[in-house]
Amino acid sequence: QVQLVESGGGLVQPGGSLRLSCTASGSILSIKIMGWYRQAPGKERDMVATITEGSTTAYADSVKGRFTISRDNLKNTVFLQMNSLKPDDTAVYYCNADVTPYDYVTGYRRRDLELWGQGTLVTVSS
Repeated sequence: QVQLVESGGGLVQPGGSLRLSCTASGSILSIKIMGWYRQAPGKERDMVATITEGSTTAYADSVKGRFTISRDNLKNTVFLQMNSLKPDDTAVYYCNADVTPYDYVTGYRRRDLELWGQGTLVTVSS
């Protein structure tokens, strides 16, 4: 079973920093794109940052210059370094990945999957 597991959320004061991590586990052949999305109470889920297998990145305008996304392809892990946090950054952060799994018995490639993590709460408050 292929899944994403996140960690690193919590409570931080305005201006502080947090680092989120997300690891994909299971029989994975490749991961084309990994990213972070967030959903604040009463709002839709929005893209925060994405990174391709070749490390091309994209950011929401609201986080440019403050957040940095990176990944470790060998460990199937994506990170989100969040600096200069603001109360408006308060949300549940979800990891997302476009995964190509393989059948661990036959070794054959399986259909691509879009996976979501369980979400981790980030609260920015004094």
